[in-house]
Amino acid sequence: MEPTNWAPAHSDALREHLAKGLSFSKIAEAINLKFQTSYSRNATIGRARRLGLAGPDRPEVRPPAKPPRLHRLEDFRSAESKSPEFHWPAPALKNAQPAKLRCVEIEPRHLSLIELADGDCHYPYGGDEEGEAITFCGHPRQPGSSYCAPHFHLSRNPQALPERAASAILLWVIEMA
Repeated sequence: MEPTNWAPAHSDALREHLAKGLSFSKIAEAINLKFQTSYSRNATIGRARRLGLAGPDRPEVRPPAKPPRLHRLEDFRSAESKSPEFHWPAPALKNAQPAKLRCVEIEPRHLSLIELADGDCHYPYGGDEEGEAITFCGHPRQPGSSYCAPHFHLSRNPQALPERAASAILLWVIEMA
């Protein structure tokens, strides 16, 4: 990286080439050829800005003005663009029923995370209230799972089918043909 302190002769050459209307890449090439330096295009742009050199076609770069503030988005939308098919229905929170919790009739061992062995069930208990400790089931887990068999089935949706019925797939293929 070239040092930022340019020799006065280099800065004078930059002024001369800018007065001729050369591009910054051409100015960099000319200065490098004349003085055996290795200034880049960006270095010449930076030096020109630091010197405050700006021609009629090279205005000094100033930060943009503050963007216009949009008061309300609705002010800019026309009434015709609003169509009822795009309105989402409001959620019905008043009639929401509490979720029915499913339970497993198994007495957990309430082991801490440090006490769990590799083959123990990792189903968590507690931690619902502030400062309440989290313990784990600790019973032998089902092969291929982190949970014992009762907690494995508890964590799955019993109403969902594991795979789609083959008859539905065949009907779809027949309709496509």
